[in-house]
Amino acid sequence: AFFANKVEHESRHCNGKVLQRQGSSSFDRVYTANQNCGHAYPTFLAVLWCAGLLCSQAPAAFAGLMYLFVRQKYFVGYLGERTQSTPGYLFGKRIILFLFLMSLAGILNYYLVFFFGSDFEIHIKTITSAISPLLLIP
Repeated sequence: AFFANKVEHESRHCNGKVLQRQGSSSFDRVYTANQNCGHAYPTFLAVLWCAGLLCSQAPAAFAGLMYLFVRQKYFVGYLGERTQSTPGYLFGKRIILFLFLMSLAGILNYYLVFFFGSDFEIHIKTITSAISPLLLIP
């Protein structure tokens, strides 16, 4: 909602009309940042849901909140200069990778239980809980 509000505000500020694509470079930056964030959310939601369901909910929720914060930083950085958005983008990629690895560990544990009877769920939850605070390191 924040991103869409910013696009609408910038559109009205630059053009005087609602949501026209042609406009100043500031409108183009806001519009592009909004589109980039919108295109990244389905992937984020899929890996967040899988990581929470298959592995551990607390580290997945922490990573999800961090990702939302990072996307906000990316969006605001994109409004300035495009180079200011790079740290937010790279940080977001790292969080998505963490969530993907959590999902992969949960799937691997399921198949280990199914085929061999070995359950490593406690170990996986301990490792992901220990690694999740490392996401705070820029």
